[in-house]
Amino acid sequence: MKFSLDKHDKYSVLSLDEENLNSLIAPDLKSEFIFLRNEGVRNLIFDLSQVKYVDSSGLSAILTANRLWKDYGSYVITGIAHPSVEKLIKISRLDTILAIVPTVKESIDYVYMEDVERDMNSEVPTEEE
Repeated sequence: MKFSLDKHDKYSVLSLDEENLNSLIAPDLKSEFIFLRNEGVRNLIFDLSQVKYVDSSGLSAILTANRLWKDYGSYVITGIAHPSVEKLIKISRLDTILAIVPTVKESIDYVYMEDVERDMNSEVPTEEE
């Protein structure tokens, strides 16, 4: 599996450098997601801009990452450029479950906003309020 990982303090961008996200790639991708989560990556942006085809195994890998980051941080899908990938995500109704943002730059902004929101929600009011 070919991919690149761009790590930053607040987020990491995993760009899949493959045209097909299928049963040959999905197991390695799931392992990479688990590794990143265990390594403490709080916010993950998954860039699909090179991907032209996704099968059910690929969707399973995408959902695995969503579960891993659900109560931990942010998981954002970005770069859905190919019509067949977009169509599959809409048909499977994953667009109602996943955070899908058009570009990496917008995804970074989204992650920062999610972090601010989490921080605001975690502040417990004092008894005087």
